[in-house]
Amino acid sequence: MGNQAKLVEMLLFEHVSATQATVSRDLDDLGAIKVRTASGSSVYALPEFAPDRVAPLEQLRRVMGEWVGEVTSSSNLVVVRTPPGCAHVVASALDRSAVDGLIGTVAGDDTVICIAGENSTGQRLAAHLRELAGIDGGVNNG
Repeated sequence: MGNQAKLVEMLLFEHVSATQATVSRDLDDLGAIKVRTASGSSVYALPEFAPDRVAPLEQLRRVMGEWVGEVTSSSNLVVVRTPPGCAHVVASALDRSAVDGLIGTVAGDDTVICIAGENSTGQRLAAHLRELAGIDGGVNNG
């Protein structure tokens, strides 16, 4: 997809309301770049996996504050709830953030599962993620 307006239309078709400005910011957060296809048209693409690329803390705070609605925990797992279609943005930001105690994420449509490392707990990681998202309190089951 090479046109942000068309991307906004496609999102709306999937019942995800977004503005062009939000789409632009999310593409930037994901590290998307415009590339030319063999046919000559421009499309957005994600660059090669770069495990050493760490997202700035302020970028993570913005993503978390904008897209995270709820954070809960159980044992070494944390469940992060987002609006429909937004979990991948949050998971990508978390995976690139080097959050202490987080070893990885799995994203669905509106839910991200975060796995706390051996030297952490789901409860401790959830508290940190709630702080990053600007969420007070929250449900803790672990």
